[in-house]
Amino acid sequence: MQHWGDCISYRRFGYQSSGTPGMRSEFTRDYDRIIFLSAFRRLQNKTQVFPLPGNVFVHNRLTHSLEVASVGRSLGSIVGHKLSEIHKDSFTEDHQSFYIYELSGVIASACLAHDLGNPAFGHSGEKAISHYFTSHADSSLNSSTLRAHYTEKEWQDLTSFEGNANALRLLTKQFKGKLEGGQRLMYVTLASILKYPCASDEMDKSYMHRKKYGFFQSDATAFADVIQEFQMMDENGKAYRHPFVYLVEAADDICYRIVDMEDAHRIGILSRAEIENAFLSLIGELSNSTDSVSRTKDVLEKIGDNNEAISYLRAKCINGLVNRAADVFFENMDTILAGTFNSTLVDMVEKSCPYLKTINDISISKIYNHPSVIEVELAGYNVMSEILSVFVTAVLREDRTPLEKKCLHLIPAQYNLSKDDVSPYEKTMGVLDFVSGMTDGYATELYRKMKGIDIPSHK
Repeated sequence: MQHWGDCISYRRFGYQSSGTPGMRSEFTRDYDRIIFLSAFRRLQNKTQVFPLPGNVFVHNRLTHSLEVASVGRSLGSIVGHKLSEIHKDSFTEDHQSFYIYELSGVIASACLAHDLGNPAFGHSGEKAISHYFTSHADSSLNSSTLRAHYTEKEWQDLTSFEGNANALRLLTKQFKGKLEGGQRLMYVTLASILKYPCASDEMDKSYMHRKKYGFFQSDATAFADVIQEFQMMDENGKAYRHPFVYLVEAADDICYRIVDMEDAHRIGILSRAEIENAFLSLIGELSNSTDSVSRTKDVLEKIGDNNEAISYLRAKCINGLVNRAADVFFENMDTILAGTFNSTLVDMVEKSCPYLKTINDISISKIYNHPSVIEVELAGYNVMSEILSVFVTAVLREDRTPLEKKCLHLIPAQYNLSKDDVSPYEKTMGVLDFVSGMTDGYATELYRKMKGIDIPSHK
């Protein structure tokens, strides 16, 4: 990209409206469409980090996404207004209008959608799906093996299942019986969630934007359309990130680094004193001022409720991180625009705020390896493996047993490709569309019924 005006597109994926403009902008419509998606609602029963308890509130994927959208809106507003000021002499009226009024909404919409492709049971759900295929590669199927049904690239997709790629698929694919163009979002919204613009066989951990992958082989055309819309391709023919991705990524990074600590306090893993020490240290680094820490301590002394005290500190930390991330964005704006910035905004903030890494280390040692979190991961592996073993075999088997034929009736019509003249990979992707959309509760309930632990009753 040569200019910040190149980052903007007023076109909608899969559909071009011929109607007159309404009261809402096209970018605002994206936010509303995502909010009303059933896949978005299902995030309320998908694990973020901790098990979803009955009486103590912790974040789930839905509340996390809403908070990321809030942070992303703030980042977008700060960046948009400053870009319009920096480039006031070169921006057209449309450019000025977009960056002042629309960018914040675009970032918020992308933030809402960033976790739509994640399966149940947190990140372990992704690993569980991948593990099923690697562990069943040599399983006998149709006088061959499961592995033999796929090409190298297809197998790479399945054995390294990626929620980011699944989000693009969910938003752009025309499922059976559905409208063309998927959810028909604006190209700029879709570009803003392409955190890893490469295929599964192109991953390279030496590049931040290729650490994982961003599209499945089945969705390569949709991915190429988005890349082409903004000409996001370097001289070697490799795709790079849209500049807005860095803002979406930063909003996500800020929320999970801070909010996971707050959740850990609510369920008793970390004490108020531990959180206070960590957050006050970070606030001091972000503000580079002892006065700011002193003022914060003065307020804390007036707060007797522990949860309220941690909430106050959480808000201070997030506010400081948003402002510092925006600073980093502008310090690196040229390389970000050119697609050569090989880091994240929050990682760059960490270099001047080392206590941010300390907080991350605390999270890894005391939160992500807490027994309750590990238990969710173990459950996810067992539940996902059992469900996939039933449905993948049923959809691929050429000579199905009566039971396998009945199992196929449990797959919704829009995902059931068992009778379609498509490749084994496409049929498998249909199963993954079904399974990855399951909530923790639905997947667990289905698993228990399959194993005979619970007997379904007529309702």
